[in-house]
Amino acid sequence: MPLLCSRTMAFCMMLLATLACCPACMSQAALLMEEPYGFFGALNPTGHTAIYFARICAATPVKLRRCEPGELGSVIARYQGIAGYDWVAMPLVPYLYSVEDVAEAPDHVDRETVLRLRNHYHEEHMGALGADVFAGNIVHGGWTQLVGVAYERRIYAFRFNTTEAQDDELIQRLNGGENDSEFGLIYHNCADFARDIMNFYFPRTFRRTFFPDAGMTTPRQIAYKLVRYAKKHPESELTVLEIPQVPGYRRQSHSTKSVSAALVTTGYAVPLALMNPYLAGAIFVDYLVRGRYPLIPEHPIVLAPQRLSALTSIHPGIEDSNSSSLQAGADLTSGSKPSLKESVGDHE
Repeated sequence: MPLLCSRTMAFCMMLLATLACCPACMSQAALLMEEPYGFFGALNPTGHTAIYFARICAATPVKLRRCEPGELGSVIARYQGIAGYDWVAMPLVPYLYSVEDVAEAPDHVDRETVLRLRNHYHEEHMGALGADVFAGNIVHGGWTQLVGVAYERRIYAFRFNTTEAQDDELIQRLNGGENDSEFGLIYHNCADFARDIMNFYFPRTFRRTFFPDAGMTTPRQIAYKLVRYAKKHPESELTVLEIPQVPGYRRQSHSTKSVSAALVTTGYAVPLALMNPYLAGAIFVDYLVRGRYPLIPEHPIVLAPQRLSALTSIHPGIEDSNSSSLQAGADLTSGSKPSLKESVGDHE
């Protein structure tokens, strides 16, 4: 009997050691809180939100698959004006810098460079969306929302742990569901999509409430609830990372605001106070209590294009000097790997 117990104990210890040393058993994702910019960002300073997945890759912008070795994952979000689709997935490095290899990512850009990089990537890899997808303008978004985001704004990534089983189930869920546009600024915006995805990983954590944000879901609200959740669940290993805006193309983006902060800190507060001083007072109190809640640490880890492993690696403390140069689907245009140029009809 003592010998049997010893063998059982040894087996359990070996099993635990195997699980602890098995990177494939772990995965991670990150909530991306993207700052507002430009004219529309001044009118609506809530910003944009998306979710990055380290082991979910884009077979096409509207079909997902497991990542292969060397691939850096994808960013998935809800957008307006993308060929009627509700969500779109893009490889991480093209999403940030409009290039396939981070070695080609510029550290300073002008308008001509941004247009050239975006148009080249669009022509080479985004044919699956269709030839007539609107590029976008100052009022309405288009396919330019999907590439070169770091030229437009600063991004904060709230990195958290996931499991392979969760990621595989999400792939099946999104691939198997309808992907028809439901975008609406009030109740079907990008943050509502992120809220649904985050509830898939953390059930019943992200709920719509009147305070904050007057019943509207915002990027800052999702990040706020994730930070609060992580304080009670340290196993999520939440880490906040900063992806800087590449200088030269636009002025520095603005910080994200809740609805209450946007109303209090802009001219919207004056007519609101005249129409309903009680509501204005409640919004002001909400701004003082939650609208200024610190989400970003004083010195977040800042990610350069060539050093994305703090976001992409399951062991962020260990730099992988090779992985960041193998982005964009490990060359989505070669071999048997699916390409973003595949026709949508082949996958529906």
